[in-house]
Amino acid sequence: MPVAALRLDAKTDTALQRLGLRKISDLFALPRAAIARRFGPEVMLRLDQVMGAQEEAITPLREAPHYGVRLTLPDPVGLSADVMAGTERLLTRLCEKLKERDMGARQLQLTLRRVDQGAQQVELRLAAPMRDAARILPLFERGIHAADAGYGIDQMRLEATQVEPLLNAQASNTPAERRDGLEDLITRLGNRIGLDNIRRFLPADSHIPERSFQIAPAAYSAPEGPWISARPRPLRLFPPEPIAATGPELPMKFRWRRMAFTTGRSTGPERIAPEWWLPDRAWQSGVRDYWHIETREGRRLWLFYTPQNPAWFVHGEFP
Repeated sequence: MPVAALRLDAKTDTALQRLGLRKISDLFALPRAAIARRFGPEVMLRLDQVMGAQEEAITPLREAPHYGVRLTLPDPVGLSADVMAGTERLLTRLCEKLKERDMGARQLQLTLRRVDQGAQQVELRLAAPMRDAARILPLFERGIHAADAGYGIDQMRLEATQVEPLLNAQASNTPAERRDGLEDLITRLGNRIGLDNIRRFLPADSHIPERSFQIAPAAYSAPEGPWISARPRPLRLFPPEPIAATGPELPMKFRWRRMAFTTGRSTGPERIAPEWWLPDRAWQSGVRDYWHIETREGRRLWLFYTPQNPAWFVHGEFP
């Protein structure tokens, strides 16, 4: 076996190998005093432990807490209302266990055992760790209604298959009712189309419009806000589209998407330079001078002009 099997530190392991001592058997051929003097007592301790001459205390890992509860019914049930009532009782007990350890459930699995020994499972993925039985119960309703009770259900088992720490009081700038309602909505939609498919926009540290935000799954990210920008940014961004206008002056009349527009109010210019450390083909042409305009036709557009390659483009639209 290699000397690395002795669980020595990397420095000692490397020093032994440089001297040609690559196997544990090579160390037994050397005087013990010479090894201890050169490499310290740890090498001899590990040698004695591997041969059983020195005891080594082993502390086994504790078994992870199990968050599961079971309910056995005296008579089989088949109505959704009865299954919901049993689920409520299970949730109450499970949430008490979670509260004792300051944990919250992220994923729950309800197993409904039928009298014919078959089983139906209802899985629920939550948008945030929870242990409020009153909030979780309605989220099970859709899955329970879709379950096939067969000739009746005589046993129910609820398990939190994924848990996360959840403190009693969590700081948030969002009112509790509004935050809870949003999380419940994400949970309901996520269990239909997948939690990863529901995303939110988060601010990013960049002045480039396309890089000033990032998209993250709403269930696994916290909102960052308020999202305040020194300059207003359009709600809709699309690839720059050229408009029929010439010259460096802001066009008073132009055509875009086969429509004619007349400039009313305008704000600008705002010069944005490319980030040289992040090569982007769309920005390699140089700086852009942005204008926020309100057209007489009612559209509020974000235009920019490229002085190094004279041309006008529409990059976004304000609500």
